[in-house]
Amino acid sequence: MKDNEVKQFMNLRNFIDIEKLQKIQNEFSTATGMASITVDCIGKPVTKSSNFTRYCDLVRSDPARKKICYKCDAHGGLQAAIKGGPFFYTCHGGLTDFAIPIIVNDTYLGAVLAGQIRLKDEVEDLDNILIPSPSLLDHPVFKEAYLETPVLSFEQVQASAEMMFAVTNYIVERQYINIIQERLNDNNMKLLESITLKTELERSLKEAELKALQSQINPHFLFNVLNTIGRLALMENAKKTENLVHSFSEMMRYTLKKNSTQLVDLSLEIAHVSNYLSIQKLRLGDRLRYSIDVPEDLAHIRCPFMILQPIVENSINHSIESSLDGGSISISASQLEGYVVITVADDGVGIEKEKIEKILNGEHYYTHNSTGIGLYNAHMRLMYHYGSGQGLEIKSEKDKGTQVNIYIKTESFK
Repeated sequence: MKDNEVKQFMNLRNFIDIEKLQKIQNEFSTATGMASITVDCIGKPVTKSSNFTRYCDLVRSDPARKKICYKCDAHGGLQAAIKGGPFFYTCHGGLTDFAIPIIVNDTYLGAVLAGQIRLKDEVEDLDNILIPSPSLLDHPVFKEAYLETPVLSFEQVQASAEMMFAVTNYIVERQYINIIQERLNDNNMKLLESITLKTELERSLKEAELKALQSQINPHFLFNVLNTIGRLALMENAKKTENLVHSFSEMMRYTLKKNSTQLVDLSLEIAHVSNYLSIQKLRLGDRLRYSIDVPEDLAHIRCPFMILQPIVENSINHSIESSLDGGSISISASQLEGYVVITVADDGVGIEKEKIEKILNGEHYYTHNSTGIGLYNAHMRLMYHYGSGQGLEIKSEKDKGTQVNIYIKTESFK
């Protein structure tokens, strides 16, 4: 691939549907009360601003101060790229902001900038881009507008930042996968001039699929969470909201801080799935019934990271979402003849035998809310860790539900 082709290819607009990103950005700002905008790698906006505060509009009404705002934005995005994750800072106007880096294949493409809020709690070592100008808040019009800005806890800001980081990079990684697949499947593709290039693209595709697995929770679910937070915040004061934000934050920390090739304790996987189910329970209410039964002496067994959540999500999609009455999901673990067996079972509509074969063979079938790729990835990673023949076992009967079993040899974690 020539240098100019690489430069054109690695462009933010190639990886994100700007119209879709604008909608996601608007929904994020509406649900959280924070302002947001997305810029490319040189700081040029690629979306329209969402929910900007009156204070920031006043600050930016002066060309000189507007340049300082752009300088803050550029610095925040660059620091987020260096960090490889959300970067929190205080802008020159005295408000708290954060930058979310958009990175593909180790290349910084741009950033989502959000915030324009005041913190209700003090945070040590929060980066100050520039010292706020005292003269700014001495002016009564500016001070009045400043005091109108939202006040949030740092925990709420962190949870929102981690959510947006997961959503944005999930969308970008999926688009990256689609672009590579299109190039691999195009027999007339000029870019594939050699076998070496094709091999490199295939390697990048596999790496991107593993990264995308860490963001397996799809954006639709993430924004259901945000909408639920918003509704609860209006209805009560606000214990359930606090619990929901905590569960969601813990999920994000778990998915973002681990590596998809790691083995982790079963107890960590169960905690992650428990947070996921508690959030879904708030959204679905009595339509979702679930139980978790994992003996304490099995909590230490090692299993692949993020192996349970895509299986549970599949049950949610087919057992709960598709039924007005909802359904039940059970998660259990037991010992059987030299194995630990982890089971996820539901009482949904079931999966036809030929579809099970397609899932396990990687021939993803599509419904209105599922591709089957989560189950296939789980199946392949189990065989990667434990050998062929050690993938998922899926048992299902029409209208009687589905049972997914994971078998881990006892000797593999001694």
